[in-house]
Amino acid sequence: MPFADVNGIELYYESHGTGPVVTFLHGAGGNHISWWQQIPVFSQQYRCVTIDHRGFGRSADPAKLGSSQYVEDLEALLDHLEVERTALVAQSMGGLAALGYAVRHPERVSALAMADNWGWFDWPELRDRWNALRLARTEDPPSPGGIGRRYRAEHPRGVFLYQQIGALNPPREAATPFLTGGGVTKEAVAALRVPTLWLVGAEDPTVPPEIVRTMHELTPGSEYVEVPGCGHSVYFEDAAAFNQHVGGFLARHVA
Repeated sequence: MPFADVNGIELYYESHGTGPVVTFLHGAGGNHISWWQQIPVFSQQYRCVTIDHRGFGRSADPAKLGSSQYVEDLEALLDHLEVERTALVAQSMGGLAALGYAVRHPERVSALAMADNWGWFDWPELRDRWNALRLARTEDPPSPGGIGRRYRAEHPRGVFLYQQIGALNPPREAATPFLTGGGVTKEAVAALRVPTLWLVGAEDPTVPPEIVRTMHELTPGSEYVEVPGCGHSVYFEDAAAFNQHVGGFLARHVA
């Protein structure tokens, strides 16, 4: 099993295919397995790198540093793999690492696909608005992983699989930093010139489209896609649409 001894931990990763590098960064409900509907497709054209963030899947987090080290973990892994340039595809929580890395190393990021997230960076006004919209959309009982109503009704086996993948993660301790870190500011994001795609499910209860549209407006030249009928995990709920939109975006920007 491929582990990289980086940044004080053994980080689990996998590499599939050959060609320009695309690195996939999972959300809090998943791990490297989450991309099972993407890697067989994208690895036909790209070298696809998947990881388990520290504290998820097979990557330990003995010091309980959590998301405060996600950007540093990604930096160290890509250096370890001698990857000079990569596209980043980030789902939800993974957007913290992706946006933080892109701001620090724009010359090393060929394209940035941010799915169902806003990067979780230091913008208090947006965080407050996000919290208010998220609470207003919360269902009772809460949807597992924010999965949309349509998918839950039509694909109960898929919902079960989603939950089983997430159950492979160790319990997250309350004291472990979560969705904090990266050192990114609103001004730094507005100045970013990396080709960027913002993608969100139209029925996302966790990161409502209004928030993602705000990020699209903040980042000049970025693209915005809203996928109808989907909740918080477009990559899982409508893999065909996700692969089409992200694949087209990568084809335009990754040589």
